Amino acid sequence: MPQPSTEFGEELRKRRLDAGLSLTALSAAVHYSKAQLSKVERGLKAPSRDLARLCDATLRAGGALIALVATSVSSKPDEPAPGGIDEEEWTMQLSPDGSGWFQPVGRRQVVNAGAASLMRWRTGGQGPVPPTTGAGMLAASRSLFTHYRRLGQSVEPGFLLPGLIAQTHTLRELSAHADSRSRRELLALGSRYAEYVGWLVQETGDEQAALWWTQRAVDLAAAGGDRALAGYALVRRALVTLYQDNAEQTVALAQRAQSSTLPPRIRGLAAQREAQGHALAGDRDACQRALDRARALLARQVDDTDAPVIGSMHLPDSVGMVTGWCLFDLGRPREAAEELNRQLALVSPDAVRTQVRYGVRRALAYAADGEIDHACTLAEPLLDGVATVRSATVTIDLRRLARVLARHSDHDSVRQLSPRLGTLSRFTQS
Repeated sequence: MPQPSTEFGEELRKRRLDAGLSLTALSAAVHYSKAQLSKVERGLKAPSRDLARLCDATLRAGGALIALVATSVSSKPDEPAPGGIDEEEWTMQLSPDGSGWFQPVGRRQVVNAGAASLMRWRTGGQGPVPPTTGAGMLAASRSLFTHYRRLGQSVEPGFLLPGLIAQTHTLRELSAHADSRSRRELLALGSRYAEYVGWLVQETGDEQAALWWTQRAVDLAAAGGDRALAGYALVRRALVTLYQDNAEQTVALAQRAQSSTLPPRIRGLAAQREAQGHALAGDRDACQRALDRARALLARQVDDTDAPVIGSMHLPDSVGMVTGWCLFDLGRPREAAEELNRQLALVSPDAVRTQVRYGVRRALAYAADGEIDHACTLAEPLLDGVATVRSATVTIDLRRLARVLARHSDHDSVRQLSPRLGTLSRFTQS
């Protein structure tokens, strides 16, 4: 929890006076009460990062005020070690109550333990898989992957993870018996399944497991001769640090994923993530440069009709949407809301997870800009979707929205929304 900061308060007061603003004027600009700002300036109350961002933007501090707020970051997850694709047994348990678990175990451990099971099977023989079989599995698995990604927009991760994990295992095992060309393609597709599993696992709130799956995706891709996915893994790791509010690590990881040897799409997605990191730090110019670079790189991408799209397939203009995201973190909620309005109009209504993710941020932007009733009007129809997709990352913004609205409990719209908003903000790992 942030601690009261005399240093921040003194710097805020100095910059406010230099700008010729009274406490009343600053209060009107950032939509925090005059009493709260006074306590922050006197070091009696801790500033939130949201308040620091708004003050930084209003006073044109260029990130100086944001830098004075201690970042509350959970301990950095250990980076999973790379491993061979055939060195692990994967164990999964599914229970009638809907719960389940997954555990990777070294094959030597399995042999030593002599594990028993109710039902066991194995693939027969060590002979090669006919090319037609490999091609058929690829076609079916690609189609299935597209359907899984669409389903992932409208159901919670726990419904999809067992099937996705099983399919990843199938592709991994089949590749060991396929001809060289089919092996490469099977491993490439298996890596995309594993990467998607990692993203869904992050949505459950388990960052460490998400990083483990991302590393397994890299291992599968590398075994098939594709080193590029390692670059995208850095973009995925930067997403974890982004939600930890760690600007420095987010920028560093994203910059590492922009090597000229990587495909334009991966570099473009990395530039987008870099922009989000700069926005967290309050660096408007660096953020804009990264966004410009992202748009140029993504315009150069060459579509492979057979391979699944890397990154989101539900954002018609990903740079535009990320721009709206960044504007909020830069302390410019009005501009953020306007950009998110434009971008959300382009997103399919069927993409519930995407609508909820950016819709909650739009409501948060309006609330931060003082349009409390409109924020509540926008948030209310999103709550069914929030309950449906159960996203740990969306819940982060939902909690921020709840905190902003709590300062305006005199509004009828806030009192009506707060009970359910509070319930959904108490996310528990699925």
